[in-house]
Parts: sequence; C-alpha cells; structure tokens
Amino acid sequence: MSPAPAVDPLLTVNRKALTINLDGHYYGTIAEIGAGQGVARIFFQVGGASGAIAKTISAYDMTFSDAIYGKAPRYVSRARLAAMLDHEYGLLDQRLREKRGDATCFFVFADTVSARNFQGTNECHGWMGVRFQDQPGAVPSEILIHVRMWDRENLQQQEGIGAVGVNLIYAAFHYRDDLPRFVCSLIDHVGSERVEVDMLCVSGPAFQQVDNRLLSLQLVQYGLTNAVMFGPDGAVLQPSEVLYKRSVLVERGSFRPVTHVNVDMLNCATAQFLQEPAVQGREHVVLMEITMHNLLAAGELDPADFLSRADMLAHAGFTTLISNYSEFHRLVSYFRRYTKEMIGVTLGINTLLELFNEKYYTNLEGGILESMGRTA
Repeated sequence: MSPAPAVDPLLTVNRKALTINLDGHYYGTIAEIGAGQGVARIFFQVGGASGAIAKTISAYDMTFSDAIYGKAPRYVSRARLAAMLDHEYGLLDQRLREKRGDATCFFVFADTVSARNFQGTNECHGWMGVRFQDQPGAVPSEILIHVRMWDRENLQQQEGIGAVGVNLIYAAFHYRDDLPRFVCSLIDHVGSERVEVDMLCVSGPAFQQVDNRLLSLQLVQYGLTNAVMFGPDGAVLQPSEVLYKRSVLVERGSFRPVTHVNVDMLNCATAQFLQEPAVQGREHVVLMEITMHNLLAAGELDPADFLSRADMLAHAGFTTLISNYSEFHRLVSYFRRYTKEMIGVTLGINTLLELFNEKYYTNLEGGILESMGRTA
C-alpha cells in the first residue's frame, strides 16, 4: 500500500488560515451551526482576516436557522448543509460580484455539527462543505465531507472541528491536483484517533476528472476511516444514513469479476433473510463488500481494477461497501454502530470452513469463542 503523504510540521492549522487571509485571491463567507464556530475563530485569531472573510454567521438557535435556511427534519444533515451553501453563496455572489467578481474567487464554507452534550448521550458528528470558484467568474465547485469526533470532551471536539474546517478550505485552494495529499490533509495536526472522515464527495469544474469512488477508497487506504459506501449509481453514500435502524445483509468477496454464483448466493440469501421474524416488516439493506485486503492482493492498489469491480457491482444493482475489516466480528461491530436490527452475512462453503481456522483469532484473548460472541 502506498504510504500516506507526510504531514508538514511547519504548515500548522494557524499557518494555513493565515496563508489564506494574506493571499488576497479568495474572499468569502463562513457559516456555522452548532459546535462548529471554531473555524471562523481560527481565521480571526491568526490575523489578517479582512483579506479573506466577507462575513461570518452562526445561526445557533433553531428558529433563526429555519428563518434563514428553511425548515429541515434534521439540523445536522447533508440537506441542511446544502441549504446553507446555497443561501450563503447566493448572497455572496449577489452582493459582491459587481464590486469584486472580476478579480476574486468567491467561497463559502459551511458546517453543521453536533458535539458532545452535557450528558454525553448524543451522536458526535458533523457535515462540512466548501463551495468555491477556482478562478474569478467561474462556475463554483464543491467539496462535502462527513466527520465523526472521538474526543471525550466538548472543547476538544470543537478544537478538532475547527482544525478540520481550516484544512478543508486550504485543501480546496491548494491540493486539488494532488488527491492523496488532498485527502490526507483533511486531518493534518488532528489525527484519525480524534476525527474520522467517513464520506468525501467533490463536484464541479475543478474536479471534472475526479471519480468520487476513488476518493472514497483513499479515505480507507490512508486510514481516515475504516469503511466507505457508494450506491448503484456510483454516488458516494454516508454509511449511517444507509444503515441507521435497518437490518443488514452483506456478502463479502473479491468480485474479480462478479459472477452469477455471487449474485445467486446473495439473491437466495436475501430471500431467506427476509423470512426471518426479526426482519419481516422492517427496512433492510443488502450490500456487497470488498476488503482492502482483497484490493491489495496483487501488492499495490490498482485504481482501474477497483473501478472495474465497482462498475460491475453497480451494473448488477448493488450497493458497495469498501472496508479494512478482515475479521468478521469487526465488520459486525461496525454495523452495530448504526443499527440494533438483525445482521446477516452470506458465506460460501470455503469461507465458512475458513471461519473456524483459529489462526485468525490469536489477537483475541478469548480466541475463536470471543470472535463468535462478538459476531452474534
């Protein structure tokens, strides 16, 4: 596997913000809801913010947020983020195009974040995005990410989110032509132990040659997350939105290529799965999963090989999961993040026999019995 690009110790989060402030080329708005106010704070703290920031806004109260961006069933959601970007970019362009549009690249950064509450009972996650012009007057491009925060304290989560937001804006301006650096830089000076990026999606003229599935793959490859997902149409999906409170049936394999046997196995398993009393009448999702171990079987990751497998799975109408969970119990634990419903795994006879090989469980204190207990 190709190593992740090294973090430049001198290019700190503060240095990134100051570089943008002093550049004079980019000018825009920062809009934040919930715990995300740390992004604007960094730009103001480092100095020179008047060179890059036209406006900041934090619609913290739900009534104010609805009045500005419209009502939303969930405030920390992709739909709310899209409404924020649409509204703020429209205002920016309307008010400043005549005055600055010929010489300035406009941008809007937005986030909607739920950090750890006082009781410690909520899901700590957020949606972040930046809409920007890559040259003055251009049609804007866009980057969207979903993050999860693992810090135990609210203040630490706010600091982490602030850093990721600055990293995202800087990557949009400086790393578009270096995708590995672009992906890895999102958690510069924060680290995957504090923040997980489990969805990344780009669009617009600045990314015409970019396949979002390859970006998703790099999130797993470089350790920003353990699993990513995309639908039959190739669209990148946020796992919790697909798996939340649903029964899950998954077939693991290399799918090189996808065979009639693979499809028949999953179709038969699905028919049986849906007969289970715990599944009947409930929403479910069926997945084909490829592990990074399978993708790296030849030694190096081959993007063309990966895309050909993904295309065949999409053509067959399947939602695809890419993970680095070699062990079955770790895959099931991942699903348990999002659902308490029934989980099924489709196995061929060879895989079933291999499942009882104790060499795979030497890292568990309870060995194979512990693994089976975690999987159940």
